[in-house]
Amino acid sequence: MNIVAVINQKGGVGKTTTTVNLGAAMAALGKRVLLIDLDPQANLGTHVGVDPQDPTPTIYDVLVRGVALDQALRPTAEPRLSVVPSNLDLSAAEMELVSMVGRETLLRDSLEVLETSHPGEFEYVLLDCPPSLGVLTINALSAARQVLVPLQAEFFALQGMAKLTEIISLVQRRLNARLELAGIVACKVDRRTKLTQEVMDEVVRFFPNRLMKTIIRPNVKLAEAPSFGQSVLLYAPDSNGATDYRQLAREFLKMPEEVSEEQSAEASA
Repeated sequence: MNIVAVINQKGGVGKTTTTVNLGAAMAALGKRVLLIDLDPQANLGTHVGVDPQDPTPTIYDVLVRGVALDQALRPTAEPRLSVVPSNLDLSAAEMELVSMVGRETLLRDSLEVLETSHPGEFEYVLLDCPPSLGVLTINALSAARQVLVPLQAEFFALQGMAKLTEIISLVQRRLNARLELAGIVACKVDRRTKLTQEVMDEVVRFFPNRLMKTIIRPNVKLAEAPSFGQSVLLYAPDSNGATDYRQLAREFLKMPEEVSEEQSAEASA
């Protein structure tokens, strides 16, 4: 089970959009995918058609009340794509968990139990993180193997990235040695502007080999899809948004193969 934290402490950069649509595109390619919403705004559940009034347990119940993760699983309208939603109660989790022993690894422990009790049910888990670096985000980084950072091509795009990489390094040292920054996804990219290219060049300069080749273009269908409770692949399968996320899914799924090939080449040398 490959666990990916989709994270950026800056809001409005496309974290939930990327989590949902990348997950849907991976599911369309035959992967069994679980989405987990760690943001108290609970937009991810709404995006995939979950009724926010549904009394089924949420990730809040899993982290705070000790409910088993499999009790919070919900199907979506798309084959091979499941979700564990959030709700506003999660906004109190930071305070409720502050005195709990092992609070940084609650999610990791729950996922390990899920993998043991439901072996092979999910190949990928995508974690939609809140726009902060609190205990919920630390839980995501403690559980994840890879970090994916959606980044908007604007003037303040790199602001905060230094702090994020510092937190990733801290988690690597103290909680999760296997964690790695897998990629940066440029979202809402308008290549017609000079600023866009300047931002992209800066990303490559500071994070060589981490910028994904696939870019996500501005697309009104991406903004419309959540109001219909669907991914853009279901809502507008022929749109630029759907095309971009299919391409991103193919690129992301190839990454482990490319890493293995690089490691083999280095070993041979």
